[in-house]
Amino acid sequence: MKQQVLVVVKPDGLKKSLTGSILTRLSEAKLEIIGAKVVSPTKELAAEHYSHMKEKPFFGEIIQYLCGDIHKTKRVLALVYQGEGAIEKLRRIAGSTNPEEAEPTTIRGAYGRITTKGVYENVLHVSGSDADAEREIKLWFVPSEIVTEIYPTKEVTKQNVKELEWK
Repeated sequence: MKQQVLVVVKPDGLKKSLTGSILTRLSEAKLEIIGAKVVSPTKELAAEHYSHMKEKPFFGEIIQYLCGDIHKTKRVLALVYQGEGAIEKLRRIAGSTNPEEAEPTTIRGAYGRITTKGVYENVLHVSGSDADAEREIKLWFVPSEIVTEIYPTKEVTKQNVKELEWK
């Protein structure tokens, strides 16, 4: 059974020009990318993404971190990978959430750090479970941004929706 997983290359990964290196490492899992986009996370998106950490004393800093306030780059790279054992494979390549505990051969072990405020700058996020992956993918992507149907969808007609178009 194919499993989906959300990966977010965080602002420090983009600021340090690590995107190519990170994608190369992730490709070792032999999974397929079925969605990818550059996103400028809002505070609302970041807060919803990290809603499980709402009560932590560092919640404010982690929101600033994901929104790019700390690294002065307001963008992340969001990806959806799919394949057999996707979550386990990518989490193994990513390494421990705490960069100091991550094996040096993992992405977080090689590129992560802990700030003096105790915030983990661990370069990327990888979903931790099927339930987390579904919640996070639905938070970061709309169905039309994924090249294959992975969750049930419905067709809706919207009126008075403003969209930007190319001139």
